[in-house]
Amino acid sequence: MVTMTEPIAVPQITTEPLSSVLCVLQLRGGERDLFEADSLPQLKRVYGGQVVAQALLAASSSLEDEADSRLPHSLHAYFLRGGDPFRPIQLKVGRTHDGRSFSSRQVNVTQDGRDILTLMASFQRRQEGVEHTSEMPDVPMPDELQSALEYFRALNHPVGKYLGKTAAFDVRHVQGNLYVSPSKDSDRGQQLWMKPRAEIEGASQIMSRVLLAYVIDQVMMEPALREHGLYWLTPGMALASLDHAMWFHRDFDINQWLLYDQESPSAQNARAMGHVKVYTEDGELVAEAMQEAMIRLPEGEEVNTKWGFEAPPVS
Repeated sequence: MVTMTEPIAVPQITTEPLSSVLCVLQLRGGERDLFEADSLPQLKRVYGGQVVAQALLAASSSLEDEADSRLPHSLHAYFLRGGDPFRPIQLKVGRTHDGRSFSSRQVNVTQDGRDILTLMASFQRRQEGVEHTSEMPDVPMPDELQSALEYFRALNHPVGKYLGKTAAFDVRHVQGNLYVSPSKDSDRGQQLWMKPRAEIEGASQIMSRVLLAYVIDQVMMEPALREHGLYWLTPGMALASLDHAMWFHRDFDINQWLLYDQESPSAQNARAMGHVKVYTEDGELVAEAMQEAMIRLPEGEEVNTKWGFEAPPVS
């Protein structure tokens, strides 16, 4: 008899567009440690943060301990190829290690038999130990900054209409956004605040970490774009995440404002690195992430590639 592994239940709400995000994060269980999931039909390829979040949920579902007794403290993922948002995704978990304090899992994510992502995640039982943390930068608080949602509503541009309907998180840039035009200042650092557009009732600590993994991929490369006078709609630009690593330091509530303190320490060979520290409003450092991405610019003619950023027309 084949034993099923029950996926972790994802809280569901009725407020769009966050409702659609939570729906696609709800995995379907099958054979032991084998899951299936769907994608948001927003882009011409599957959004990378969605697959990372789904893989982390699959890995978490395979733990035998009670919920939240062993929490994910780190993950490392490689993006192998783009996925089709209109085809189901399969996730297979490998139980690589279970020790007294730590567990590790490997998740292979495939679509139609082709690998699209592989992820390793480590989980730890809560323990006492030494503590220290870095200081949060002195920046304006979110209520002092323009909401991206207000910006989208005022923007006479198809991208504004598209993002206004599909953005599940409210984003507030300290230095100004990069949606349809470059930054006025060339600086490889930036800060922004972010939180969901609606309250997610019953968001466990695992779900808070999963949702942070989901949304953080949206902004990892912005410091590199800012440094070189680029923006998300730079003509012909092709951008794709290559690998992604995250560390969760402390508990946090995804429903609260979180500050993303970002930089891009290096760019070379058509690749750029992004680094972010995530703080609560109280100044606690709760998470960090690093990502390397491909950034290609056109030489003469615009690059025609499936990796380009695209916003579908909105009626």
